[in-house]
This record gives sequence, structure tokens and C-alpha cells, in this order.
Amino acid sequence: MNHSVKNFKYVNYLWEESKAEALGDDQVELFLYRSNILGADLRITNYGGGNTSCKTVEKDPLTNEEVEVMWIKGSGGDIGTLNKAGIAGLYTERLRNLKNVYGGLADEDRMVGLFDHCIYDLESKAPSIDTPLHGLLPFKHIDHLHPDALIAVAAAKDSEKVTKEIWGDTMGWVPWQRPGFDLGLQLEKCLNDNPGIRGIVLGSHGLFTWGETSYECYMNSLEVIEMASEYIAKKIKEKGSIFGGQKVKSLPQKERAEKASQIMPLLRGLCSSENRMIGHFSDSDVVLEYINSNDLERLAPMGTSCPDHFLRTKIQPLVLDLDPKEDLSDAKAVLKKLEPAFEAYRQGYKDYYETCKRDNSPAMRDPNPVIIIYPGIGMFSFAKNKQTTRVASEFYINAINVMRGAEAITEYTSLPRQEAFDIEYWLLEEAKLQRMPKEQPLSRKVALVTGAGGGIGKAIADKLAKEGANVVLTDIAEDRLKEAVGTYKSDTASYAVCDVTKSESIADAYKKACLEFGGVDIVVHSAGLAISKPLDETTEKDWDILQNVLVKGQFELAKQAVAIMRKQGLGGDFISIASKNGLVSGPNNVGYGTAKAAQQHMARLLAAELGGDKIRVNTVNPDGVIVGSKIWEGDWAEGRAKAYGITVDELPAHYAKRNLLNEIIYPEDIANGVFACVAILDKTTGNIINVDGGMANAFVR
Repeated sequence: MNHSVKNFKYVNYLWEESKAEALGDDQVELFLYRSNILGADLRITNYGGGNTSCKTVEKDPLTNEEVEVMWIKGSGGDIGTLNKAGIAGLYTERLRNLKNVYGGLADEDRMVGLFDHCIYDLESKAPSIDTPLHGLLPFKHIDHLHPDALIAVAAAKDSEKVTKEIWGDTMGWVPWQRPGFDLGLQLEKCLNDNPGIRGIVLGSHGLFTWGETSYECYMNSLEVIEMASEYIAKKIKEKGSIFGGQKVKSLPQKERAEKASQIMPLLRGLCSSENRMIGHFSDSDVVLEYINSNDLERLAPMGTSCPDHFLRTKIQPLVLDLDPKEDLSDAKAVLKKLEPAFEAYRQGYKDYYETCKRDNSPAMRDPNPVIIIYPGIGMFSFAKNKQTTRVASEFYINAINVMRGAEAITEYTSLPRQEAFDIEYWLLEEAKLQRMPKEQPLSRKVALVTGAGGGIGKAIADKLAKEGANVVLTDIAEDRLKEAVGTYKSDTASYAVCDVTKSESIADAYKKACLEFGGVDIVVHSAGLAISKPLDETTEKDWDILQNVLVKGQFELAKQAVAIMRKQGLGGDFISIASKNGLVSGPNNVGYGTAKAAQQHMARLLAAELGGDKIRVNTVNPDGVIVGSKIWEGDWAEGRAKAYGITVDELPAHYAKRNLLNEIIYPEDIANGVFACVAILDKTTGNIINVDGGMANAFVR
């Protein structure tokens, strides 16, 4: 093969010879290595997109004869993170023999079920719809990718002619066709008609390239992509400006972030009319060039071209008719402006469904937009969880790159609506959706937890995240926050340094929650400190800090949270982590006990006021949480021990023995109490849940 492109300017060359050599001649491991590094560049293929494969000679366990086996990414996998567990191994000859029973386009869905009869490796992942596209080609290693540059060529007017202009006779071209067995036959025919080609461009779809070794396949893929990228760069330079030039001027970055944080809860509420959604915001240069352009009005309604794109983003975005400098402080006034646009979008989606549906089409899905564009500000996406909404944003950025390239080459073209519908509502796609695991109890919810750098607050954040929530951890110590956030999976958690005694600091934390996830549903005030002194030793400073952190902090957290929750219109939960000491009188505790009692009564007052907004306010009362609790690291433990006439080391046993169940109370027990409030006791508000092992003198009733 002629490696004509030596210096890659537009794609990353990440192949490390030392790593490849360490894999030896293990072709499957080399194919996985190639897949991972190709999947690491989002310009080459986005999350879950594309497919890679290799063919090896294995011993048939039934006949002991040598047979060819194709190893390919399984259904729903991602090549960037692909491993052995995510691939399928199939007898190549059996797969090719399916040509003998294929009954034409009407037989496509049945063929997918027949892939299971070709399985060699019994631990295989379910084979993907792309399986025959790889199996009917003879090459040892094959890449099917969705590079922005190639889809730009594939989606450009006169795509076949452009393909010839870039690669001459070295590349084949097949027109748009839905993935499936027949497309595999078309690829096979294209190769037979054009022997010696190095790859095939799929109209409106993507790229197939190959090689006899994993490295040769990798280099071939990069070189083909590089040639397309160089061609597009040249065309852009010749044209001077893309997307018709700038129409709207962006606000400065800081102002964009401020506007985005203000409007995201409103957008989230509107997008959640059927199912609660999680948000994501992007204002990259690529996004801004497109959304601020003169051609946005023409291009956005056309929709995307590549099936992988619109399956994630819906067929087209919603473009907001708002000035970048719009005053967003009056939420009701802004909502009044936004509602008609959302109604029109939903109706348009319903019309699309009714016009294109077939007799066996699945029921219409959520008609709300996934991608929302605010010229001058940025792009928002909303989906069921953070990963899905981030990926949707990434896919639409890929679509922007495709439109940019196609417009530079000739003119962008999108799939006809019926073709798009047949992909979006394909019964095989519906079956894939039905196989998705059941959502967790707190999926689609956003929780902000104060004092979450450790102790009870971290345990609460852990529990909420484990049950599916997106969590924003706040604390005054950034080092603790960074360490805490590092314990979560990507996309699950974020953090904000927050001093709850300062309203501006609280506001910044909520802005972070809005920008990261779209809003907030659950707020847990766990930040605190404890000072145990008799009356004559309690200073004004002691009194003030307890009141400021525990009481004033709770008031300001609640006030700002309620403003966001009302914008969303989705209800919410506010949980106060108080203490048994707010109910029980004890010695040497006037400052702390008074502040905790104020927290408890404030929660009751808020519950009475906010019920009409479906915002539930409850209190969890810990007691004796010594192990793992931050407040016991200071003077509090010594004060309590002194009050009870025991040593600090005797405190855990003392607290366990004094409760009715004789149990030690851990931070995780408090977290379970919070979870019960927000996920199980969904018709409870104004309540106090004691998590103290049973203290009769603290019984509320």
C-alpha cells in the first residue's frame, strides 16, 4: 500500500510501537489496541459510533479443523473503550453463507437474528447490525469510522464526484443505504467492481478502510481521513468564510456562562415535560461559529446526515429566538417567551412522526428537543443522564463539522425525512432501547450536598450517586473536594468550593450545578461544625459561627435552591442534617443545640410554605456519629467526653450503649436516611427522621 501522507496535520497519530510490540502477534489484541486509539479522537468517531474488526484462524472446537473467525465490536459498544468482553466472534464462512438465505430488503431484520447462528465464541457480545459489512469483505483488519471530514464528503452535493476528485480510482463509493445485510452486499460488489481500492465512502454515512495487519489498517484509515481533511481545508481557504459569515456577536465568555446558568433550569423544565432530563452546555469556538452564522436559519432545520448523529440528537435542533443580551432575571417573562417555541417544536416532531410512521412503527418517543441553540450564548443538550447528554452535544458538534466541510466542498445535504425516520424508529433500534437496564431510583436527578469533602456529607453524596443521581459536592476545602470527586465515575460528579456563610459563594455553587447538569433537584445541607461549651465559656464568636454556618447557611441555600426549582417546575427536595441535640436538652451545648433547633424549625416552616411547589423539606437527625465524622476530629469530642465524665476513647461505646438498639451510628446510616427522604418517602414533608439507634428522649411524637 502506498503511504502517501507522511505528516498528519488533521488527525492524531497515536500508535506506539513499544505497546504494539508487547502484544506480539495477537491479532485480536492488536485490533483492540487500534480500536482504542482511533476511538480516542472524537473527530474520527464519536462515542458508540463506528465499528472495527479483524479476522483470525482458530481451531473449531467441534471438528478440530482450522477455521476463519471474525472478531468485531458488539452491539452498542464504543471502540474507544473496547475490550475482549465487548466483541463478538463469528465463523466467517457461516456469515457469508447467509447470502444463500437472504430474501432482500424486506428480510433485513430477520438476518440480524441469524447472526447468532454464526457465533464461534460463546462469550460473544451480541453482534451489531454492521456485522455483514465487515464479514463480506475479505480483509484481515477493517475499520468502519465516522470521521467528520469523510462524512462531510459523504454528505456533500455530488459526493461521488468529490470522492473521485480527492482519491481518484483508489476509493470506492456507494450511495446512502440503511445499515444491514444488503449494504454488506453493496460493499462486496463495489470491491469486486473496483479491485485494488483502499476503502469505500458510504454516501451520507461514513467510511470503510482496511489492511492486512492492524497497523496497515490504522495507517490506511488515517491517510484517507487526512486527504479528505486537507481537501476541505483547501476549500475553506479558497471560500474565505463558511456558514455565510457572522450574523450574531457572542457575549464575552463570562457573560455567556452567566446567561447559560440562568436559562438552563428553564430549558430543563421545558424539556422535561414528559421525562426529567439532565443538561449540558457548550460554547466552544466550533459551536459559536455555527450558531452565530447567517446560514444557521437554513442549515439547522435540514437536520443531520449520519445516522449515528440524529439517533443521539434528534433530527433537528430547537433554535431560540432570544437576543444574547436578553434580561433573564424575570423567569416568568422568559418562560412566556420560550413556551411557544417548545410547543411548536413538539408539534413539528409529532407531525414528522405521523407523516413518516409505518404500520409496525414503535410508539412516538419524547417529542422534546435534545439540542437547543441560543445564538450568541451557546448550545444546550438535554437527555436522560449526563453521559448521554454530553455525547449528544459531541455528536452535534460532529454534525456542525460535517456541515462546515460539506458547505466548503459544494453544498450540504441531509437525509430525506422518511429515511431518517426509518433509522430513528427502526425496530432493531427499538429492541436495543428495550434491552437497556432499568434506571436507578435517582436517575435524572441532580443533588447538591454541602460539607461533602468528607464525613457525613461525603457519605450522603456517595449514596445519592450510587442510586443514580448526579452530585455536586461543596465544601470550603478544595483539596478535600478534589480527592472526593476523584472517587466517582466520569460524568457523575462535580464540585464547587462553597462557604455557606456567604450568599455569593452559594450562588456560585448553584451556577456550577446549573452549568454542569442543568439545575438542581435535591439539596442536602450537611455542612457544619460543633462547639461544646458551658454557657459562661461560650463566646459571641462561637455563637455567631454556629448560627452562620448552620442556620443562615441553611436559609440562603434554601432560598436560592427554591428559585431554581421553581424555574424548573419539577418540584424538589431540601434536606437539613440537624441533630438529636435540637430536640434534647443537654449540658454544655447552648450554642450548638440552639442552632440545630433553629434548623429543624426552619425546615418545618419551609415545608409549610413550599408544598404547593411540590418541594418537600425534611430533616434527618443524627446522633453519636463518631466514626468517620469530621466534627469529632476537633474539640467537640473532648467537650462531649467531659460532659459525660468519660474519656474520648470511650465515646463510641458510650453512644452505642445509650441508644435503644445498642448500635454504633455511621455516616452511611445518615446517608440512608437522606435516601429514604428523597426516594422512598415521596409523600412526606415537614418530617424529622431520627437516625440515632433509638433515643427515647428524642422521639418527636
